Amino acid sequence: MSSYEEEIQRVVDEIEERLGEELRFSGLARLSNFSEFHFHRVFHTFVGLPVMEYVRVRRLARAACRIAYSQDRLLDIALDCGFGTPETFSRAFRKLYGMTPGDYRKKGLRPPEYAKVNVLERRINPYLGGIRMKYRIETKPAFEVIGYSIRTRNEDGQNNRDIPAFWGQYMAEKKGESLYGVAASNVEYGICGDFDMESGEFSYIIGVEAREGAQAPEGTIKRSYPEETYAVFTTPKVAPDQFTDSIQNTWLAIFSEWFPNSGYEHSGGAEFEHYDERCWQDRNEQLEMDIYIPIKSKA
Repeated sequence: MSSYEEEIQRVVDEIEERLGEELRFSGLARLSNFSEFHFHRVFHTFVGLPVMEYVRVRRLARAACRIAYSQDRLLDIALDCGFGTPETFSRAFRKLYGMTPGDYRKKGLRPPEYAKVNVLERRINPYLGGIRMKYRIETKPAFEVIGYSIRTRNEDGQNNRDIPAFWGQYMAEKKGESLYGVAASNVEYGICGDFDMESGEFSYIIGVEAREGAQAPEGTIKRSYPEETYAVFTTPKVAPDQFTDSIQNTWLAIFSEWFPNSGYEHSGGAEFEHYDERCWQDRNEQLEMDIYIPIKSKA
């Protein structure tokens, strides 16, 4: 059986061979032998970008070299590198390089020949410092959540900026107080769902498990989640100033280290963070929380 690295590298190699062709997420996912959602998360973990964002960046890197080292028409470069129209090409190029393709050529820039990603050269993730990951398998009954929601994306680490800022606003404005009357417990959730795997966009909800029959207060939303089997991971206990890093590093380790050796893959359902009294700073010198990942046995 091939490793996760080999599966993802095969997709990377295929992308490189076909940059000038139409590439679709579903077709690339099939190459990996993973379900679409699991492929989406694993590719992003190993490569550092969502797969279609990686395709866009590789096309632009190839285009930049041709602009710099050839006299080919910009229109021909755009079409050969997989961009359907000059307008799409120019807009994407400006977003990445901060100037139009024409200005790039006028400046006489000479970029290096950027190599494709080689995930086979990745090193063992050091983030958890040798701490053995604590997890359990749990079936959670169907439940409802009431809370506040934002839409973010995992392009350029946008979610790693948006979500902490969202929590900061939530706490600074004491939005949790509006949820006390509808909560079934004192647990708060951070839930990732409604994924768009082509764009990398998803919704993030901060909320509480709703008591039966509770109605969403003004300005909040209510979401239902079916019964699901989860792998539940407990983050290492750390000082409060290290808590955010501990959470993000545990997420990374789940997909880069645990899943490849687990016999499971992501089921595609919503995943969430579970915050209870263990992470209340007024009661604990060290903090921890749980991450719930919906799973199914790997085919």
